[in-house]
Amino acid sequence: MSKTALNKKNLVTLGADVLADLLLEAVKGDAARQRQVRRVLSVDQTPEEGASDIRKRFATLRRATSFISWKGQRTLAKELTDIIDLIETRIAPDAPDLAFDLLWSLLGLSPSLQERTDDSNGTIGSVMGCAMHAIEKLAPHLNLDTATLADQVFEALLDNGYGEYDDAIRALAPAVGNDGLERMKSRAKAFMDAPITAEERARYQGIYGTRKTVEEMARDSRKRKLEMMLQNIADCQGDVDAWLAKYTPEQLTFHTIAPNAARRLLDAGRPEEALKIVRNSLAKQNARDDWFDKRDLDQAHFDCLEALDRKKELKAALWDRFERRLCSESLRRYLKFLPDFDDEEALDRAKAKVLQHSNIYSALVFCIDWPDMALANRLVLSRAEEFDGDVYEMLTPAAERLSENYPLAAVLLWRAMICFSLDAARSKRYGHAARHLAACAIADAEIDDYREHADHNSFLAELRASHGRKSAFWSRVES
Repeated sequence: MSKTALNKKNLVTLGADVLADLLLEAVKGDAARQRQVRRVLSVDQTPEEGASDIRKRFATLRRATSFISWKGQRTLAKELTDIIDLIETRIAPDAPDLAFDLLWSLLGLSPSLQERTDDSNGTIGSVMGCAMHAIEKLAPHLNLDTATLADQVFEALLDNGYGEYDDAIRALAPAVGNDGLERMKSRAKAFMDAPITAEERARYQGIYGTRKTVEEMARDSRKRKLEMMLQNIADCQGDVDAWLAKYTPEQLTFHTIAPNAARRLLDAGRPEEALKIVRNSLAKQNARDDWFDKRDLDQAHFDCLEALDRKKELKAALWDRFERRLCSESLRRYLKFLPDFDDEEALDRAKAKVLQHSNIYSALVFCIDWPDMALANRLVLSRAEEFDGDVYEMLTPAAERLSENYPLAAVLLWRAMICFSLDAARSKRYGHAARHLAACAIADAEIDDYREHADHNSFLAELRASHGRKSAFWSRVES
């Protein structure tokens, strides 16, 4: 490796003085990087000094009122992510309670930051998710009063406008313990029927287009929050029935809910009940269009059947999913149940299904995922005309994989993308099309027989005849 390469080993050889000078030069004029360096320096003194510096930055962010642009949003997200990493690596090992306090304060910034930026891409939300994940890792090491911590979590969840505290109960369950969970449960039940506060009413003043009164809207909002809180507490306590009770029988048929319900029942040693919920959901989903892949529901179904040792039904269900979705994971699981030689015969049968599948892209994905590039080669050669060159995000990596041993199949996929780009006059893709054409020229030397397809020179001549006036493309080819 070159001694001038920019890596840690080479930089260490420069010595502290040289590195310090380079660092000072690098951060000159960059306030964000200067703050980062100062924070690291303060943490190196004591965790408390590092925490003081971090709190000052939080206070500045809390006081700010100006709108944050998308560019500023990314910069801020990077800074906050660095702070989380600093807290985790430099403060948490020696002062976990202090680290928690800092991370919780960071979560408290969410409302003011969200109100000052357009977070439709979830940048700020992702940062808050990282902070909660750090809290979850920290929870087993906290030495805080459980009642105080439980109250802190409860109050935060009542005012959780941007979802920053969504996972707080689960994350902090090891720290609050069962006593803390019971405290939150008692408070939630007591607050369910308490009078609506002026603050709660204020959130719904001036809302029009609904028949509900301000009181009713506030009551409904509170009820949803408390029910979610009680459900999360039940989940942490392993109370499956309390978790299930929050859903109606109709809701338990939803493909987004049924798998989670089944998992909890399986963990509780109640596979028959889990299977009943899954089958009710499958019956409802199968009565609708089958275009949506209910992977989680199918996996829960398989796990229920395996827990009940219903191998015949499980094999049938696994094969059914393979046939419908060309799911490689299901096929692998199916083959494990077969004795030697039978599995080889079943795999040959599966490959035949892949070659004949109505969705050629699903078939190609299966071949690559399995992986079986020989099968992918057969698929492309037998159904080359069906590939749409507009599906470049799938065809490009497939062509690269095929080019190693199956150059003709790779060329056919490259040609599909080239022809689409030129036929549709997609000038932004001309650069990619030119590279694909160059790849075809390289592969030409490895192809002895083009079968029924035009050889490279003939294909090139056809392109010039059909698209010779597209100079933006040919200039890239000839450069």
